[in-house]
Amino acid sequence: MVLSIFVDGSGGPNSGFGFFVKETGESFYKKEPNITNNQAEYMAIISALKKFSGALDKIVIYSDSKNTVLQLNHEYAINNDQLRSLARETWELAAKFPNLKIDWIPRNQNLAGKMLGS
Repeated sequence: MVLSIFVDGSGGPNSGFGFFVKETGESFYKKEPNITNNQAEYMAIISALKKFSGALDKIVIYSDSKNTVLQLNHEYAINNDQLRSLARETWELAAKFPNLKIDWIPRNQNLAGKMLGS
């Protein structure tokens, strides 16, 4: 089975992050005040990877943050220490998944964004 996990995050005073699993309808959201949009996107991906750690299914994580996706796929450099630390954590978690893909999608196709109301 393929799990399609849509992630989203938003920064600022009312910031937070979460994910939505298309196949199961499962969702998760956490308020995390005063983080940046980029931090929120990374934290959403990390939370999904932690939740599904050990899953042998093929997992595709969809994010509408082109910057985050391209950084995690080693296509963009990461010039911010906080984001570099979050990327390292993401890569460590991702290494435990035999069939993981992280893809960019347009914001209007992001089911997590709709679910999270962002």
